[in-house]
Amino acid sequence: MSEVLNVEEIFASKVFTLGKMKERLPRNVYKEVKKVMDQGGELSLAAADVVAKAMKDWAVENGATHYTHWFQPLTGITAEKHDAFVTHPDEEGRMLMEFSGKELIKGEPDASSFPSGGLRATFEARGYTAWDITSPAFLKEDATGVILCVPTAFCSYTGEALDKKTPLLRSMEAVSQQALRIVRLFGNTEATKVVASVGPEQEYFLVDREKYLQREDLIFAGRTLFGAPAPKGQELEDHYFGAIRERIGAYMKDLNVELWKLGVTAKTQHNEVAPAQHELAPIYETANIAVDHNQLVMETMKKVAGRHGLTCLLHEKPFAGVNGSGKHNNWSLGTDDGVNLLDPGDTPNENIQFLLVLACIIKAVDTHADLLRQSAADVGNDHRLGANEAPPAIISMFLGEQLEDVVRQLVETGEAAHSIQGGKLMTGVSTLPDLDKDATDRNRTSPFAFTGNKFEFRMVGSSDSIASPNTILNAIVAEAFCEAADLLEKAEDLDIAVHDLIKEYMTRHQRIIFNGDGYADEWVREAERRGLPNIKSMVEAASALTTDKSIRLFEKFGIFTKVELESREEIIYETYAKTINIEALTMIDMAGRKYIPAVVKYSKALADTVIAVRDAGADASVQTQLLNAVSGKLAQAKNALNRLETVTAQASAMKDVKAQAFFYKDSVKSAMDELRAPVDQLEMMVDKEMWPVPTYGELTFEV
Repeated sequence: MSEVLNVEEIFASKVFTLGKMKERLPRNVYKEVKKVMDQGGELSLAAADVVAKAMKDWAVENGATHYTHWFQPLTGITAEKHDAFVTHPDEEGRMLMEFSGKELIKGEPDASSFPSGGLRATFEARGYTAWDITSPAFLKEDATGVILCVPTAFCSYTGEALDKKTPLLRSMEAVSQQALRIVRLFGNTEATKVVASVGPEQEYFLVDREKYLQREDLIFAGRTLFGAPAPKGQELEDHYFGAIRERIGAYMKDLNVELWKLGVTAKTQHNEVAPAQHELAPIYETANIAVDHNQLVMETMKKVAGRHGLTCLLHEKPFAGVNGSGKHNNWSLGTDDGVNLLDPGDTPNENIQFLLVLACIIKAVDTHADLLRQSAADVGNDHRLGANEAPPAIISMFLGEQLEDVVRQLVETGEAAHSIQGGKLMTGVSTLPDLDKDATDRNRTSPFAFTGNKFEFRMVGSSDSIASPNTILNAIVAEAFCEAADLLEKAEDLDIAVHDLIKEYMTRHQRIIFNGDGYADEWVREAERRGLPNIKSMVEAASALTTDKSIRLFEKFGIFTKVELESREEIIYETYAKTINIEALTMIDMAGRKYIPAVVKYSKALADTVIAVRDAGADASVQTQLLNAVSGKLAQAKNALNRLETVTAQASAMKDVKAQAFFYKDSVKSAMDELRAPVDQLEMMVDKEMWPVPTYGELTFEV
């Protein structure tokens, strides 16, 4: 009989929660910590010393020997440097374990070895990490032991943000301040802040580790750079929500336990559309904690997979021909006195505060569609967006029939006299209940969809940090709220002014609303007619960060400086070029040292067979035909390999980082496609026993 799991007992057992603080801290120190968390400000050094000691004592009781400032540099993953709690031995030679408030609040990692986009030169090494008091410390346990992890922000010696968290926290403050101005207009004097909450769904693939280790492309690039499709893919739609296999179920169970210990509210698990693909979804949390937890989800997925002889693939497109993976970023805004600003209520046409919030978000998304698209841009996502398996690369908003009808009434007549109601879904079976039906359907082809009381930003890549998308969302909505509040706070008649502003925003920005099929070719043409941007790649999206419009937005709210934005654009070009270069070099290595030698060996076997059959006096036409076909594809592969080697060398020698990134996109990627095509065709022709790597069928079905 399996051991009974007490989830309530293990949940957050590895987290220094507010509850543990309350138990371990003096009342006055706890109140000071809580006040800083809720209202901002700076913790006194005396209080920080008390918190640090309590945190250290708790960590040591749980086996910790080291601590780290856990931060999120511009690599998109996390970073940590471990320091032991040990200090100088006392006079009697006893080792003392200490952790000061100064060590808790500030760290000093090397800032020159992380991406900085020119903000830091190699000789300018100093950087600082600063404790994010709003995100709880936690314990990580692995082969290095138990480590106390203190979530922090990371900035340079000269003050620029070198991480994903600092701008996110700035954006959260901006949207809170501006949203408060909106709710104050409607008489809410109780709320003290508005909180951006996020629930990111995480898609991933699992493959057998032994097979993974035989694929250099999976090891170095995270995706298969070669591979013919398996006879069966996802066309029967039998994997989605299907029965979870035993090996995968054991992994999911172990993963849940590890995440629950870390305070991650892992809620939903299921098989996804593609074979070997799965999904995990948590409950909503404050945006910065959701970002931290999503990083922990990805790290834990990889770690737990190893225990089960599996490898977790988080790349957006590990396998050609089947759906890739994304992250659906569910985003909402709520006051700290319990009001969800995105809840339309039963009669949204009468909910004026909701309609104003909605109008501002419509305006924000239309005005900054390019920025929103850029926030979901990464190298792997170029394989998904616009490929009829994920949202298109064109930003649009899905509101559903109910809200679209309300918007139409407001635009056409200035009044919304009614709203569509859900009604009943009649099951037609006497033993089944009739179901309350939502007032609107869902649309999985929309990049930015309203789903009842939140917006689902569906474009984010599975391996990417959700910090950037939420920073952008918070920033653009803060701007729209600010501009609305500037007008309404001066209005002589607030009711009329709100009514007029809602109609104005919805009329001016209705082009962004689209409830139809985002995969249809007609939508591409219609979007162009509407003037909506269609940004197809990561490198084309990068410049959205540094337009005059974007710089004004970010500097107005202190989220980014112009220099920080320019550095991030440069990092995007660098990252893209380096990633494609690694992929190209991996293809060159695999083709030259694995595929071509295997095909040569098979060609010799075929040639020997042709000679033997002819010598026996039999018809060797089939063998000859096969030999000719294989030899022809082999020649194509060798020519394509030569071309890829040439263009990759040209690309790597280029000095201008932006020109280099575009050259990799336009020339190197096309050369990679030219090499892949004949090699994938040869996979279907060569004796399986001679093929040097596991195939798609073996990787995705033999798990």
